[in-house]
Amino acid sequence: MARKLTLDFLKTEAGSGMVLGLAALTALIVANSPLSGAYFGWLKSEQVLQVGPLILEMSISEWIKEGLMAVFFLVVGLEIKYEILRGELSDPRNLATPVLAAAGGMIAPALVYLAISGLLGGPHGGWPIPLATDIAFALAVFAVAARNLPSSLRVFLLTLAIVDDLGAIALIAALFSSGIDLPPLLGVGALLAVGFLVARNRKIPAPFWVLGFAMVWYLTVRAGLSTSLTAVAFAAIVPIVDRRCDGQSPLREAMHDLHPYVAFLVLPLFAFAKAGVSFAGLSLDQMLAPLVLGVAFGLFAGKQIGVLGAAWLASALKVGRKPTGATWLELYGVSLLCGVGFTMSLFIGALAFPGAIDSPEQIEVKLGVLLGSLLSATVGGVVLAVASERRKILAEQTPDTIPD
Repeated sequence: MARKLTLDFLKTEAGSGMVLGLAALTALIVANSPLSGAYFGWLKSEQVLQVGPLILEMSISEWIKEGLMAVFFLVVGLEIKYEILRGELSDPRNLATPVLAAAGGMIAPALVYLAISGLLGGPHGGWPIPLATDIAFALAVFAVAARNLPSSLRVFLLTLAIVDDLGAIALIAALFSSGIDLPPLLGVGALLAVGFLVARNRKIPAPFWVLGFAMVWYLTVRAGLSTSLTAVAFAAIVPIVDRRCDGQSPLREAMHDLHPYVAFLVLPLFAFAKAGVSFAGLSLDQMLAPLVLGVAFGLFAGKQIGVLGAAWLASALKVGRKPTGATWLELYGVSLLCGVGFTMSLFIGALAFPGAIDSPEQIEVKLGVLLGSLLSATVGGVVLAVASERRKILAEQTPDTIPD
């Protein structure tokens, strides 16, 4: 069952990868066309949601980021829990490797950025920018390029990326938070605690979890927290055991029902909303600016060094192991994809260098993030495609032998 579920997910993501890429390309074209004013105006337009006495007002961009993407992170959290309890990550050594690789993938990019900024006299405050991995775009490239590779690699990338992004979210809260509203935060904690306590009751119907997630999401927004953080926390309390009334597992049911909507609706909308970066004000002279080079090389070089180095070290010290059935070349391709920072890095860059959208720092942040992410996606996709074709040829020649 676990293998079938994973294969279904891969099939869905492979189909949605082109949709996601098309949405991102469309956003870039629109953002640099005469329609750019209407595009950015639409993203900034405020929308109000009222359900009885509960009222929320956010921009379209915020509704997509905090609303729709919360569902994405919920599905990601559900899949990671499933893999930890029933799948690839049920072996502690398999779980240790992506967690340690995520740590390496945050430390090395920061060091690369600080080294370049120190050598060239750039601003030191941009070191958090290359730490993040854009889960959506990294998974899309993987789905397109790695068709013949073990599904354990996708689980590795998924786990690493979510740990990486949770670290980035914690960093944002520590360095850039403008304050947390305590009462809603306590409400979130109380609801999660109640859900944890009743999760073993096999008679709880599905609507309980739907309503519970909606309430946790609402209080999270009110508290000023990132909904991605609490979505993953909520996924951790959703039961994996079957209900007595219908024999369905709430966790597997949610994964099955939500994943197509996430793949073909949520992620393309997110790409369209966040990939629309205007190139107005960019010049070739700025490509060699210390901030640009620090961010670009932090993403492209720092990520692959940190992720692959930590994975190798975990394997060498016997505290972890490579993803099941994967080779080091294939793992190197995945480590390259971790340098696709894109939307998350742009978000952190806006916090690290607050100011006008066309300020010199913001222009350099955009250029560095785009260069680093594009390099990582392109080279990573090529490496994975070569590894995938190599595996296919070797499988045809010697079906039972895949070299290490």
